[in-house]
Parts: sequence; C-alpha cells; structure tokens
Amino acid sequence: MANLKEVRTRIASVSSTQQITSAMKMVSAAKFRRAQNAIIGMRPYANQLGDIVSDIDTGDGVQTPYHEARKLENVLLVVVTSNKGLCGAFNSNVIKQAQARIDYYKAHATADQPARVSMITIGKRCSEFFGKRFDNVVGSYDQLLDNASFDAIATLADDILQQYCDKKYDRVELIYNQFKNSLVQILMTEQFLPVVANTANGSGSSAVKQTANDYIYEPSKEAILAELIPLTLRSQFYRVVLDSLASEHGARMNAMQKATDNATELLKELRLSYNKARQAAITNEIIEIVSGSEALKG
Repeated sequence: MANLKEVRTRIASVSSTQQITSAMKMVSAAKFRRAQNAIIGMRPYANQLGDIVSDIDTGDGVQTPYHEARKLENVLLVVVTSNKGLCGAFNSNVIKQAQARIDYYKAHATADQPARVSMITIGKRCSEFFGKRFDNVVGSYDQLLDNASFDAIATLADDILQQYCDKKYDRVELIYNQFKNSLVQILMTEQFLPVVANTANGSGSSAVKQTANDYIYEPSKEAILAELIPLTLRSQFYRVVLDSLASEHGARMNAMQKATDNATELLKELRLSYNKARQAAITNEIIEIVSGSEALKG
C-alpha cells in the first residue's frame, strides 16, 4: 500500500485537475451556447436559399461555370478541425477521414485520370498534422475560427470558386463535423464543387423537385443563377464552419464533463486508500505502544 505522503500528493494533483476540467467545461458551455445559436439561426436561411436555387435550376438544364463537371485531374480537400485539443475524437475523426479520401484518390488514380490531391486546412490541428505529412497543403486559414465572420469566410469561398472557374481544380470537397447536438457530431464529406443540379447545397429532395415553383424571371434565369449560386455556395461554406465550431464546443464540453466525473471517482478511491493507509499507520503505532508497555511490565 502506498504511503500517506504519496497518496496525499496524488489527491492534490487529481483535485487540481478536477478544478481545471470543471472550469474548462463551463467555458465550453458558454461558447457552445453561442455557437449553437449561430448554426441554428443560419441553417434555415441556407436551406431555404438552396431550395430556391433548386427550384430555379429545373427543367431547362441552365448551367453556370460552377455546374461544369470535368475530367477529374485535380481535387481540392477543405478540411475543418479546431485550433485546440481536449475535445475527444473530434479532430482525429476528421483527420482520418481526410487521409482516407487522399488514399481513395491515390488508389483510383490512372494514366487517364491522375486525380492529384491538394488541401486547404482550417484549424491548427489539421494544419500541424498535414503540414508535416502531406506535401501539397496549398493554404492554412486557422485564424478563421478565432472570429468566424461571414465576410472572412466568404472571401476564402470566393477564392475557391475562382480557382474552380479557372480550372485549377476539378472537384472540391469539404470534410468536417456536422453539429447535431451537444453529444453527437456527424462526420461529413460534402461535394462543394461542381454543383450537382437541383441540389445546390445538398439540401434538395425529390419533394422539392416535384413542387418546384413557377417563377417569373427578371432579368433572366441565367442572370439570377449567376448571382444566387455564388451566394448559396458562400452560405454553404459559412454553415460548414459554424457547424464545426458548434460541434467542437459540444465535444469539448462533453469531454471535460467526462474528465471531471472520472476525477471525482478517482478522488473517492484515493481518499478511501488514504484513510485505509492512515488507519493502518495508527493501528501499527498502537500495536507498538502496547507491545512496548507489555515488554516493560515483563
């Protein structure tokens, strides 16, 4: 059995850790509430915008440069993690999925379809990981997570859209955690570009297609799509970052709650062990005193 000093030292260490994890849980809870409100407020707008675009983009096969499906030679992966750790498997799941997509394109590469993979990272965790292991990271935008403003995120989205129109990339995919609730995050791989007809933001459905509204277009369908498609894609990109932020804070809050609970259980065991060791030491002292007393009597 460990001596009393060792047990006391460990109790103090675990108690300090418990205070830290409890404080981090409260901080994450406050940030989570703001991030949750942001994504809940954003989703109806993004979904409705996507539904409108889906209604417009039916029947005539009207296309924009963002719809153009090309021979798959250059693929861009946009990977979104967090800037900080201590959030369970939140970051590792995204990194594993990104690595799986890289391996997939390498495995399916042929002479006719080489599929060279490039990557943009958002979040220090994936930037540090792939910066050391992947030689084609074309940009890191970790600062976007510090203050997730629409203008800053839309600027990056516009750069990606322009590079796609310039035929630098033939497909763009987004890899991130989609927020469901504080306990559940859904690992997502979404095709950002080219836009799939009638599902401009991935929210289109057969019900939407069947009930397409009969719009009167002014000035023209092509002009309206030219404005709406980039706006929809910017909104989709912004939604992805907000989803990731809400998922991150939910995952960290849950991880810190589990760590606090584990520390509480460990403290109970350590205090029980300390009391047993202390009682054993007292019993030994009593035995020694009694034995000495009996020896003097003899």
